[in-house]
Amino acid sequence: MKKSMKRIIAIVAGGDSSEHDVSLRSAQGIYSFMNKNLYETYIIEISGTDWKARLADGNTAVVSKEDFSFYVGDRTVRPDFAYITIHGAPGENGLLQGYFDLIRMPYSTSDVLVEALTFNKYFLNNFLRSFDVNVADSILLRKGEDTQWTDEAIVDRVGLPCFIKPAADGSSFGVTKVKTCTQLRPAIAKAMEEGDEIMIESFIQGREITCGCYKTRQGSHVLPITEVVTQNEFFDYDAKYNGAVQEITPARICKDTARRVGELTSRLYDLLNCRGIIRIDYILTGEEGKENIHLLEINTTPGMTATSFIPQQVKAAGMDMGEVLSEIIEDRMATM
Repeated sequence: MKKSMKRIIAIVAGGDSSEHDVSLRSAQGIYSFMNKNLYETYIIEISGTDWKARLADGNTAVVSKEDFSFYVGDRTVRPDFAYITIHGAPGENGLLQGYFDLIRMPYSTSDVLVEALTFNKYFLNNFLRSFDVNVADSILLRKGEDTQWTDEAIVDRVGLPCFIKPAADGSSFGVTKVKTCTQLRPAIAKAMEEGDEIMIESFIQGREITCGCYKTRQGSHVLPITEVVTQNEFFDYDAKYNGAVQEITPARICKDTARRVGELTSRLYDLLNCRGIIRIDYILTGEEGKENIHLLEINTTPGMTATSFIPQQVKAAGMDMGEVLSEIIEDRMATM
């Protein structure tokens, strides 16, 4: 059968974290943005060892783990490019990137090392602290070792309130803002349900913002900053996905602060040797115009629904999301 002249793009979604279904929504967003004149596009859903391609007729096809191919009728389809939009394992921790490296398939994200480092918030923060990046103080606890820290020692170290969260996860699940000592152990147990390592982090009071960035050989693009305003205790799952938040793009911050945030975002992108679109979350503290910029988290597979931060920021920049995706795909393909 005649091979399609279009590049075949696999939007890889799902994964093994609590945000499996959120990832599928991001995949639908990317699918809607993709230029159908240029690309033949399929959503590949991954759940453990169950890999399947969603077909236009509503059926699914088993995806071969040998070369990531599948059948559409009597035609063998092997994607030319993988656009990874899994939030959590295995798409945000380096495992899937290692697989694609082995089968020589280009993909949209950073490489194995970068993904593994950015996935673990504790190790990332301690790495970036050596480059004078402002991050909150934190404690790492592993499953079975939580009794090594007494409640009093935890509070002496990080203070109250504090955040307890999975150390290595791409989701908002298992996160608690702890205000009293009596809440510490239940919060630790809750976070441990999401992973074997948890992070206890000092609370920073300030204005939360987020900034997207991507770079190709055609240029560097630091996107307009979004201000995140929620009446919840913090930007939790409900705020992220159920509308309990105001997202203001561009953020209501002075031009000099916006410039400094953009420069830091670009610097971190280069320092970590990132690829594709990333989004970095920050907290601003101090006097307006002279704020301290504190890094919260680096997202290497940010949400991509029509109302997610990155599409909002791309639109605010006067750019087209489909063209941005094409630029990233074509740039990566040219380097293979």
